[in-house]
Amino acid sequence: MQRPIGILGGTFDPIHYGHLRLAEEMLELAGLQQIRFIPTGTPPHRDAPQVTAAQRSEMVSLAIDGHPAFVVDEREVKRERKCYTVDTLRELRAELGEQQPLCLLMGGDAFLQLHSWHEWEELFGLAHIVVGYRPGYTIEERIESAPDALREQYRQRLCASDTLRKRPHGGIAVLGIPKLEISATVIRSRLAENRSIRYLLPQAVAKYIHQHNLYASC
Repeated sequence: MQRPIGILGGTFDPIHYGHLRLAEEMLELAGLQQIRFIPTGTPPHRDAPQVTAAQRSEMVSLAIDGHPAFVVDEREVKRERKCYTVDTLRELRAELGEQQPLCLLMGGDAFLQLHSWHEWEELFGLAHIVVGYRPGYTIEERIESAPDALREQYRQRLCASDTLRKRPHGGIAVLGIPKLEISATVIRSRLAENRSIRYLLPQAVAKYIHQHNLYASC
């Protein structure tokens, strides 16, 4: 079986070192061959991003430039309708074949809301779910307060990360990953206040933001 391909979606409004460190940790711990960063176009679960999808995609490209295992995938940016993860995974599965292991990467908070996603139970027939959690945060404790359907899926599908390559989809792996306390919200706020964003995101992304006067009136 081939090494898994990771799928990391998000608004990336803007992308920052928290996103990049999460990806790097998951690349290593889950034994991935590649991570595809997929900036969302029109997200169904949140307000529209403050800058255009094309600009967010360009910032992702700048942030990951030079990393041999990171690539940007613009399919959701180019999609005119609302973007649902299940549709993106169906496209990827059709392109990459039935036997290629795919891993949908997400944080613990997102996983505990998975039951609210469009056609969420269909995700398991398309990819593994790989959940990153920070030290002091225990999925086992918090899953007890999750809806029955999500808790049952978790119990049935939980697996070790080294088994992800043995089948193309259907597992849930949980990885302990140190969390960088950086958020896009804070970055946007600092930019609106004309404060420094140095060391919060790659210099190439900061330069792009300043050149295009992004987030200046959040």
